[in-house]
Amino acid sequence: MASLLIRDLDDDVKERLRVRAANHGRSMEAEARLIIASAVAAQRPVGRLGSYIHAQFAQLGGIELEVAPREDPPRVPELGE
Repeated sequence: MASLLIRDLDDDVKERLRVRAANHGRSMEAEARLIIASAVAAQRPVGRLGSYIHAQFAQLGGIELEVAPREDPPRVPELGE
């Protein structure tokens, strides 16, 4: 198992960690391990960004938009010499 030393931790953060650990019946070290483990486990799944965004908002439902037909064909760019 690896060890991690955290320097310059704000006193208020340390106190809130102590209270949270006490409320859960754990040591501060055990509470910090659990917080870190759950934070890195909650990272977004590997995949394409569009699929990830769609999954985040799919439960909200969606709307269908009417797409206007293109009147002019796309222009071919002219490349200079």
